[in-house]
Amino acid sequence: MNANPLILDWPDADTTARCAIALGQNLQPGDVVLLNGTVGAGKTHFARALIQSLLDVPEDVPSPTFTLVQTYDTQSGDVWHADLYRITTDTEIDELGLTEAFDNAICLIEWPDRLGPLLPDDALNIDIAQDGTGRRAHLSWSDKKWENRLSKGVQHA
Repeated sequence: MNANPLILDWPDADTTARCAIALGQNLQPGDVVLLNGTVGAGKTHFARALIQSLLDVPEDVPSPTFTLVQTYDTQSGDVWHADLYRITTDTEIDELGLTEAFDNAICLIEWPDRLGPLLPDDALNIDIAQDGTGRRAHLSWSDKKWENRLSKGVQHA
């Protein structure tokens, strides 16, 4: 991951959503965003805002906690939103088809630690922590593509 992560303060839900929307406008198929944080940190709120910003026709974006994966056909291509909290083995990841989606869809993964050795090296990692009444996000990456994508509005959302 990048040695100098980008740290963003999100004092409220609207700021979190604006950052998600700004990032979403720059995502392309093959991009993987890993959303880390405790229960209630704002991972699903971030993902929901990002997905809704890409939809041609507004629709409900439920948490995939029980379905594990929700998919969406968007103006930027297919978006896969996965919540891996209930995953216990790598074989379950294979059954979901996530590794194929990493190559040809935009993937938003909550609880990415469950991926184990299947964790993509070129993903954007977002660690969200509660900070008083707001959130603090630590963004890190190893692929240089993220520097360009993050400079396009995410830092100023």
